[in-house]
Amino acid sequence: QLQLVESGGGLAQPGGSLTLSCAASGFADDYYAIAWFREAPGKDREGVSCISSSGRLTNYAASVKGRFTISRDDAKNTAYLQMNSLETEDTAVYRCAAARVAGWCGIDNKHAYDYWGQGAQVTVSS
Repeated sequence: QLQLVESGGGLAQPGGSLTLSCAASGFADDYYAIAWFREAPGKDREGVSCISSSGRLTNYAASVKGRFTISRDDAKNTAYLQMNSLETEDTAVYRCAAARVAGWCGIDNKHAYDYWGQGAQVTVSS
């Protein structure tokens, strides 16, 4: 079993920064792509960013490209989402997800991911 736990959410002002962490356990030397999705009330789940098992491939939603950066530290079994220049529209519950696959990641299909964290609230408000 793979377990994912998010941390680092909270309150930020517009233009501020937050970094989310996704700690994973149970990889057992398998390859996993990691993605971040976000959910706001009344809105569809939106893919934000993803990173392949090797870290060589990343994707970003147009709404966050240039502001957010995804990374992973396999020695710590942790993935990160650094969020800069935050906007009120970034307010949502952010969830990390994992798929047991090598050489790929995607943000267009949430069903590609089999393992999900519990979510971390990010609120951007003045």
